[in-house]
Amino acid sequence: MESVRTEKPKSPVTRREFLETAIAASAALTIAPRFVLGGQGFTPPSEKLNIACVGAGGMGANDVEGVSSENIYALCDVDYDRAAETLRKYPKAKKYTDWRKLLDQEKNNIDAVTVTTPDHSHAIIAMAAIKLGKHVRVQKPLTQTILEARKLAEAVREAGVATQMGNQGHAGEGNRLICEWVWDGAIGEVREAHCWTNRPKGFWPQGEHVNRPTEIPAVPSNMNWDVWVGPSPYRPYHPAYAPHDWRGWWDFGCGAIGDMACHIMDTAHWALKLGHPTSVHASSTPFTDEVYPLGSVVRYKFPAREDMPPVDVTWHDGGLMPKRPEELEEGRMLGEWGGGVLLVGDEGKLMCGVYGNNPRLIPESRMQSYELPPKTIPRSPGTYQGWIRACKGGPPASSNFDVSGPLTEISLLGNVAIQFADRNQELEWDGENMRVTNLEEANEFMHQQNQYRLGWSLDQPI
Repeated sequence: MESVRTEKPKSPVTRREFLETAIAASAALTIAPRFVLGGQGFTPPSEKLNIACVGAGGMGANDVEGVSSENIYALCDVDYDRAAETLRKYPKAKKYTDWRKLLDQEKNNIDAVTVTTPDHSHAIIAMAAIKLGKHVRVQKPLTQTILEARKLAEAVREAGVATQMGNQGHAGEGNRLICEWVWDGAIGEVREAHCWTNRPKGFWPQGEHVNRPTEIPAVPSNMNWDVWVGPSPYRPYHPAYAPHDWRGWWDFGCGAIGDMACHIMDTAHWALKLGHPTSVHASSTPFTDEVYPLGSVVRYKFPAREDMPPVDVTWHDGGLMPKRPEELEEGRMLGEWGGGVLLVGDEGKLMCGVYGNNPRLIPESRMQSYELPPKTIPRSPGTYQGWIRACKGGPPASSNFDVSGPLTEISLLGNVAIQFADRNQELEWDGENMRVTNLEEANEFMHQQNQYRLGWSLDQPI
């Protein structure tokens, strides 16, 4: 609880004091400090944010660098060795291995928090920061479970803080062009879309051949393993999980869908104005209750939306791909090496790379003859700078939680469907109420961990 400060009655103000106060107030308004202009949670463009970065090694190092135009006030990582280069780069930053201690001890000193950790701890860290009134930027996928995504989006609307998920393609030019072309009618009514990735192939191990390690090596002296495990069921340390291969494990990651769908499906989600699907169906290679499959195909059905007809969106991973369009010239790649998007319309087809890169109508002759429409969508200053601008009172950042929350829910619904791939059953989905209506047991997977590990809670105060 905040303490209540009492003050003695003030003595009458002299003319000299009045003039000095007026001059000081005028100067203050010129440099526009946050306590003058906006109160708690507002930082004007002329002042730097104090940012705490949870995750400073690996991808965390990229995110720290991305917001380094501001003041990197605190750094937190469970593995000081892996984060060593970043820690050396910002010697004045406060250092922590436990994000809970960081938020507790620095809550009055920081304005914003970045979260770059394994998927299973995204929600719990972000929620704690939001409840403290801090702006948040969270790596993709926004959360590990559908329930977490819904709760984060709701909490942000109440807190009124600036948010962003780290799917940088949403800030890019390519996805804006695709939206403008589709909305211009470049390929007619779109009734079919395909999104694909080659992952996890060669990036991390998963599939039925991967088993939980039985040996128990010593926890490295540089690692806070208990905080790394966080809200997930506790298990002994093993390098099969950390620092890199956690994505393939149900307890820690979200598989290929979690890694890439928030990048790749974002194109269809935005351009086709997708809301909640009405059903989802998955097929996959074999998997276990420990690890995700090597490959899967997930088919979503979406109803008519605004001025758009019903559309089927199919996700392919593990190197599985959609049928090659007849319009694509011989020798020309479909998408990029790592994946892509194909939109199929009544009057043509459009393809792009993983992040909305290099959008083209196909065949290329169709692209060359197309009269480009006006650019009507506001352009972004870049993913990080867009979030920083939002933190300082600017327009909402690209992929803020009102956008990325629903996108994450759609993506993670694919993992729910995979759980029942062996039954070859289509799941009927009531998105508004977050329920599968024709298979009650599927609803257990709205929150994969039915109960967080003892001592951890999404609603716990810091």
